[in-house]
Amino acid sequence: MNPLSKSKDLIVSSSSKENLPVKYEKKSILDIVDKEIFLENRQEVKKYLPEILGRVLARIWIDKAFKEDFKTDPLKTLSDNGVFLPDEMFLEFQKPDTKRPKIVVYEKKGKSNFKVRVVQLQLIMMAGR
Repeated sequence: MNPLSKSKDLIVSSSSKENLPVKYEKKSILDIVDKEIFLENRQEVKKYLPEILGRVLARIWIDKAFKEDFKTDPLKTLSDNGVFLPDEMFLEFQKPDTKRPKIVVYEKKGKSNFKVRVVQLQLIMMAGR
């Protein structure tokens, strides 16, 4: 069996008690997912990607090389780290050099110029006492 196939034969439980399609074991504490994840539609993107992108934003905060990779090509960086989105999804990394970077996920069907925002996350650090 091809290890890169999109088969959902192996299912494990994530920390949020949800079942995710997976393929390999986590190797480093900096990994953004424990296993390869193949999200196949808008519903799965909306359900699972916010937590994953939260980890991406946290890693961007501490890992300059990862931040530069993500800034250059967010989809490739996600796939290099085991997260695969549907072909009609793309990301924009907005305000990357500020203290409030934002990741927006859009869906674009076919050759249309029209895009729909699916998910948006922004890192906001607050201190209180």
